[in-house]
Amino acid sequence: MNILIVEDDKETLDFLRDSLKAEGFVVDVAEDGNDGLYKARINSYDIVVLDIGLPNKDGRQIAAELRADGKCMPVLILSVKGEISTKAELFDIGADDYVVKPFSYIEFVARIRALLRRPKKLEGKILQIEDLVLDVRKHIVTRGKTQKYLAPKEFFLLEYLMRNEGKVLTRAEILEHVWDINADLFTNTVETHIVNLRKKLRQRNKRELIHTVSGTGYKIC
Repeated sequence: MNILIVEDDKETLDFLRDSLKAEGFVVDVAEDGNDGLYKARINSYDIVVLDIGLPNKDGRQIAAELRADGKCMPVLILSVKGEISTKAELFDIGADDYVVKPFSYIEFVARIRALLRRPKKLEGKILQIEDLVLDVRKHIVTRGKTQKYLAPKEFFLLEYLMRNEGKVLTRAEILEHVWDINADLFTNTVETHIVNLRKKLRQRNKRELIHTVSGTGYKIC
């Protein structure tokens, strides 16, 4: 797996590069925003790790420009700022995950691996299965002519299912991709959200789209 790390703190950069290489990753680095954006544009990376505070061009600008270029590799942001407003801004411009400094290396690697396990093609903005339509950008879900009002986690759960149409997703995969690595594996969170989602998507004379695969997980088809 090829990783680009754009970080101007040399001690952090050297530590992450050496540690990831020791785990078998191929790692490129950049200490400057312009250099980082250039490398991300001309090379094919499986993931890009961006610090926010960079010389010449910050992480926000790099993430935004990569998405404007149509680049869809996962982007993980590193920052000393952990405010909800900052995170929301970064997710809006195309970041996939966010780690606050100082961070645990174990958590950092776990988040890297979680992002790398996500489906590769995430660029679709309109997802559709039969008469069920999900508009990723507008956060609107309709079935037939009826708009369905979903809670945020229900929306993200449905999006994850639809992006993996026909594939059986385990409970652990759903927790990891829709919630985060800190989710409690022993709660019935997934089951509760699946039940609620089914109720909200149910419509007279329409078949159920979300199916339980006994002993394995769930799929939509």
